[in-house]
Order: sequence, then structure tokens, then C-alpha cells
Amino acid sequence: MRTRALRMRTRGAQRGAACVAVRVTVRVAVRMAMACLLLGSLVHAAEPSAPVPVAAAAAVNADKAMILGLARAGKAIVGVGDHGIVLRSEDDGASFRQAGSVPVSSLLTAVGFVDDRHGWAVGHWGAILATEDGGKSWRVQRLDTAEDRPLFAVHFLDAQRGVAVGLWSLVLTTADGGKSWQQRELAPPPGAKRADLNLQALFADDKGTLYAAAERGYVLRSEDAGASWSYLATGYNGSFWSGIALSPEVLLVGGQRGNVYRSSDGGQSWKRVDIGSQSSVTGFARKGQAVLAVGLDGLQAVSHDGGASFTPALRTDRLSLTAALDAGDGTWITASRAGVFREPLK
Repeated sequence: MRTRALRMRTRGAQRGAACVAVRVTVRVAVRMAMACLLLGSLVHAAEPSAPVPVAAAAAVNADKAMILGLARAGKAIVGVGDHGIVLRSEDDGASFRQAGSVPVSSLLTAVGFVDDRHGWAVGHWGAILATEDGGKSWRVQRLDTAEDRPLFAVHFLDAQRGVAVGLWSLVLTTADGGKSWQQRELAPPPGAKRADLNLQALFADDKGTLYAAAERGYVLRSEDAGASWSYLATGYNGSFWSGIALSPEVLLVGGQRGNVYRSSDGGQSWKRVDIGSQSSVTGFARKGQAVLAVGLDGLQAVSHDGGASFTPALRTDRLSLTAALDAGDGTWITASRAGVFREPLK
């Protein structure tokens, strides 16, 4: 009987681990294969010995790897994703080459730059990597292999002040360019006993106000570079995976099942925007007055009125998209589970 019970517990644990992995991979593939991808490696936290970090290996098909984050480093474009792969383009996304020096091979989920040289990437094992040459080489600023508490987003307000967020309300801030990182304790959401929301995306307006897209329909706001946060209720109960500030007043957040919410008063009130699709939204990009929302199932929805309405479209191959950027020549750059593409959307 004891042996049978042990087998049942083992099978149950395996099923639970599988569920966690699926849950995170969905937003990371959109954002981690998209939705739930982002929690994938939690099973390793229970292992008795912490894994030893291994540098990312050169891959023949690196340009076809799953890429979850995109950012501009001056005129260059940098993408990060699976197995520690970092891609870099110097021809506005027409071609990409793998960075030659990345000290981890774990999943990288997001990347951001403050100029053409200085940038940061985050990912699993709580990794924070920094570059001073536009993404060609990277070094570790933070890594915690004893507990895989992934980071899902990073944003720097300037070369010194930065914020990284992730699993179970993990918030880290720096005021010295990442030389040191301080963990910030969040207050519980209204009516909750503890702060345990997954913080999935970071974005900021032109005034430096930071926002974090989170679970249970919450958007968090910080006006002091991430030191303290307030909760903004949108009226939605699901998870948000992405967001963008079009101005200090106009904000967009998107998430599961095609839910996009818009605020025209800096987050004080929100209205749902019908994008004409139930595909989950994983990222936003803007080009002048145009806004692109990308997501699962090849979602590409375009707005020409500041996010008040969208015209949906789907890639013919239904390839899930994870992030987007303005290409600067009338096209968009989109990241996916199979590399980076130029999209001639109007």
C-alpha cells in the first residue's frame, strides 16, 4: 500500500509540474510558449543541489530560435529567448546573428536598452545580464540558481535606475546601473492576504511613471522608480501579459483570450477594447499614431486611433508571436517561437 501511495504521489507531482510548465510557456511563447511558459522551470527548485550555469552555445539555427523579447540598441535590434540565445541585427531586422558571449543558457524573457550600448536582459534563475557593447557580449549581474524564480520583464528609466519583475510579485530595483539589486516587498492586492501575483510586463510613460501588467486584472503603478507600487483595478479578472503607454494619459494592456483594456486618464479608469479576436495578446508596438498588438495564433491587430479600436489579422501559418517593434520603414519586426520576422502591416 505504501509503495502504491508513493507512486500515486509521484504521478500527481509529475502532473502538477506539467501543469506549471504549460502555464508558463504560453505567455512566453508568448512569452514562454505562450501564457504559461513563464513558470516552466519551477520543478528544479526542489532539487537538492543548485545547477551550475552554462554559457549559451553557438547554434547553427539560432535565427530560428524562440525569441521572447525585442529591443532597440540605437540602430541595432536585439532579441533574447530560448537557451540563452541573443540575436542582434544591424540592418533593421533583415538578418540576425547570434551574440558570441552570453554566460547563461537558461531561457531569457525580456531585454531593454537605454542607449546604443547599455542594456539588460532577464530570465529564468532570476538572471539579470548586462551589456556595454550593444548586445554583442553580456555579463551576469544577478543569478539565483538555488531557486528558479524567473524574471519576466526589465525596464531602465536611465543608465542608473532600473526595475525587474517576475514570479510571485518579485520586484528588484537598482540605482547604480545594476551593480547591486534590492528586492522590494509589495503590499497584498486589495482583499488579499499576500502579494503573490505574477508580474508579466513592464512599461513606462514619458514622465517616468512605471506600470506592471499582472494577473487577476491588475496593473501596478510606481512613481518612484519601483520602490513602491499601487494597484489599479481594470475590471478584468484574468492575466495581462503586455502593456504600452502611448502618452501619460493613454495606456493599453493586453492578455488572455484577446482581452485588451485601455485607459485615457493615466490608469484611473479602464474600458475593454474589442480587438475582434480571442487570441491572447503578448506584446504591443507603436509607430506614430499606429499601434500593433501581437499574440498567439499569429495575431496581428492594428490600431490607427490610439488603441481605441483595432483591425485584426492572423498570420496564414498561425505562428504565435511574442513581441514587436517598429522597423522604421513602414514595416514591423515581430518575434515568435521560430525566430524574428519583418511584417509589412499597414
